[in-house]
Amino acid sequence: MLRRLWLIFAQATTVGLALLFIVSTLRPEWIGRSQGPSPVVTPAGVAIRQGTAPDATRASALTSYADAVKHAAPAVVNVYTTKEVRRRGAADDPLYRYFFGDPRGGTDRVASLGSGVIASADGYVLTNNHVVQAADEIAVALSDGRQLEARLVGADPESDLAVLKIDARDLPAITFGRSDSLKVGDVVLAIGNPFDVGQTVTMGIVSALGRTDLGINTFENFIQTDAAINQGNSGGALVDSNGHLVGINSAIFSRSGGSVGIGFAIPSTLAVQVMDQLIKTGKVVRGFFGVEPEDLTPDLAEVLKLPRSEGVVLRAVQRSGPAGKAGLEPGDVMLTINGQPVQNRRAMLNQISQLPPGTAAKVRVSREGKEVELQVTVGERPQPQLPRAP
Repeated sequence: MLRRLWLIFAQATTVGLALLFIVSTLRPEWIGRSQGPSPVVTPAGVAIRQGTAPDATRASALTSYADAVKHAAPAVVNVYTTKEVRRRGAADDPLYRYFFGDPRGGTDRVASLGSGVIASADGYVLTNNHVVQAADEIAVALSDGRQLEARLVGADPESDLAVLKIDARDLPAITFGRSDSLKVGDVVLAIGNPFDVGQTVTMGIVSALGRTDLGINTFENFIQTDAAINQGNSGGALVDSNGHLVGINSAIFSRSGGSVGIGFAIPSTLAVQVMDQLIKTGKVVRGFFGVEPEDLTPDLAEVLKLPRSEGVVLRAVQRSGPAGKAGLEPGDVMLTINGQPVQNRRAMLNQISQLPPGTAAKVRVSREGKEVELQVTVGERPQPQLPRAP
């Protein structure tokens, strides 16, 4: 009797495991393997949706990305700005003004366009700083046809990010992905409003990660993609194959003005950090040493008679700045900051910017062939001067 019960139990278990394997392989959503995005509240109190890491839910390239587009597209908006600019012409000539006077009212209204991403259901919108810079009026057009006035919450020219606020509720907010989990070769989709033709989706792959020294922003860590990005795409979404935001489209490399397959997006992890500070304080606080760095090349190391070519040489040091007060001098070679190696000036700038002002940072420098350790009290990086509308 016991043997028969055992055989029935064993057969039932075998059949059950077989069915579970088949269902988990062909229809994983039936057993709840695919979980929806979890809500996350940032330190500024903004409720955003955070998706799982791409490695856990990385979709295979099959025949369509319609589901990803359906998930992300409603959160991508069109951003329209207008500003008054002074008409330039003969009246700008001092000799003309001397004989004919200075005529009044020589202004024109200039309109421009871009894209944005709804970051939270209560109306915060991420976009590029250059899309809304010096604008007198900003309007946001939603995917459902509504056009709403927007106000500028804050802008960060050094990362080229800005946050807008529209008075609306229950908006289709984007789900944020983890840009730090991206890999070269991952499929990505760019969503925006190029040339004001209407919302457009283009597909490509991640061509490179961590692009710096492009001369676009002060702080650069771009995702490079070959997904077509054109004028009007700025501020729009770069999403992964699950429809999760991994970047804010920002710039292209082009000699013609059109897409040639080299586009750049700001990583979503950086965008969330900047957005949170702009919403909370209206500005982005970064660490500051008060130094002018230069990459230490092998040739420069030979000229300076340095025993090594690693690190960054300090061309200038503000005497009244944090580094100057700590004893750093021009000609010092910065080797490490808090134990982390300094690879180049761009990396050093990013390392310093992430240090909280008021904290102590341990630095190791090479000076006259000897290594010296110093402690720098981190200052606050001065805010960049925003250009005024003409």
